Amino acid sequence: ENEGSEILMHEKSSRIMVETCLDSISENEDKINSMITVTAEDALRQADEADKAIEEGRWLGLLHGIPIAVKDNIETAGVRTTSGSIFFNDHVPNQNAAVVDRLFKAGAVMIGKASMHEFAFGIRSNNTVNPPCRNPWNVDRIPGGSSGGSGAAVAAGMCVGALGSDTGGSVRLPASINGISGLRPTHGRVPNHASTPVSASFDTIGPMARSVTDVARIFAVIAGYDSRDPWSINKPLLNFLPSLNDEIEGVKIGLPKSFYLENLNSDIEKLFHDAVNMLEGLGVEVVEIDVPGASEMQAWATILIYSDACAFHHDRLKNSKEKFSEQVYERMITGWSYTNVDYSNAMHARELWQRDLAKVFADVDIILSPTLPTLIPPVEEEKSLLEATKDATRNTYAGAFGKIPGLSIPCGFTSDGLPAGLQLEASWWNEPLLLRVGAAFQRVTNWHTYKPKMARI
Repeated sequence: ENEGSEILMHEKSSRIMVETCLDSISENEDKINSMITVTAEDALRQADEADKAIEEGRWLGLLHGIPIAVKDNIETAGVRTTSGSIFFNDHVPNQNAAVVDRLFKAGAVMIGKASMHEFAFGIRSNNTVNPPCRNPWNVDRIPGGSSGGSGAAVAAGMCVGALGSDTGGSVRLPASINGISGLRPTHGRVPNHASTPVSASFDTIGPMARSVTDVARIFAVIAGYDSRDPWSINKPLLNFLPSLNDEIEGVKIGLPKSFYLENLNSDIEKLFHDAVNMLEGLGVEVVEIDVPGASEMQAWATILIYSDACAFHHDRLKNSKEKFSEQVYERMITGWSYTNVDYSNAMHARELWQRDLAKVFADVDIILSPTLPTLIPPVEEEKSLLEATKDATRNTYAGAFGKIPGLSIPCGFTSDGLPAGLQLEASWWNEPLLLRVGAAFQRVTNWHTYKPKMARI
């Protein structure tokens, strides 16, 4: 563990920030393989433009001059976008995704495209266009998935922030595993326009950064309705940033009596309860709650996610099996085993689950749990991708199934020296509350300031 003080990167010139990130990529990319494409020349040009604007007294926006990595399933005009698959190895879009346009409009600098699990379908961030992504804390461990490249790049100081996408945990799990902060917004809050889907009724693009403050800034930029995404919902996001550092006294946090806190690794369990005590010290009210049916939701969610993935990739799965990695192919085609009746029952289960969640959130503001209930798995693991992903997503699938927002923040280190994450989930559209509680936690802890030895920033 390499402790360092939190650097206010926004006070440095953009050119210095971008050069530092590019130096980190040059030094360490061969160790962790977190970037599929690096846009160094464009990034330096954008940085110089940001610095020139400052000299002229112009402010470009909330992300003025900040280096950001974009997950490689999110389209970028003129920059290769592979979705981690050789099917799209040479795909160069002619448009930006809505979220990318919003980053640029807010003054962000794109450092490149982050690695990911093939077609965003796994926990390990292995794909068929790049070597396997590794964890910057320990290259023998996975970086999480499917947004593992985004998480690893932030942790390794290759960017200040990143975009990932979360179907059943793909922002929150890499955030936890890489010791950074990551937000899955309410489904429909951030447009998925021009991004390769897994399951459209689950998929959510979300921000990742070391601090909740930076996550909040990126979220404020990318949120908002876009008619090009049929799942986008016109729910205006009020300006919550001025209240981000407000007190959290009186916020009611629920600890589930079952499922979420069962069969935890002992290190994870201790760190979780330490975090609960820290939050109680900030004045929150902690109560035990029942979350009925939570244990069944992963199975129901799996039916929808796998079936939707099979539908989207139908022709590729039928006609070009050899272009898939064996593990992704075998995991994905389990979707073919489900019937239309299974799918209908799963849709009904989702409606009932959302009602159950609404009842829970009538009594508490936040559901608290460990993001990852186990130690971080090794890169070389005997478990199948199907089994490994099921184990890792135990606490993240249920919230995604209910379409609620979830935030993962660092809460310490396990005995093997690797980071652990705390998951906060709130009712629909309550991201500002999650971010306020996360920011309060980070004002009295410094877990988010710890960095792998390879990190420069």
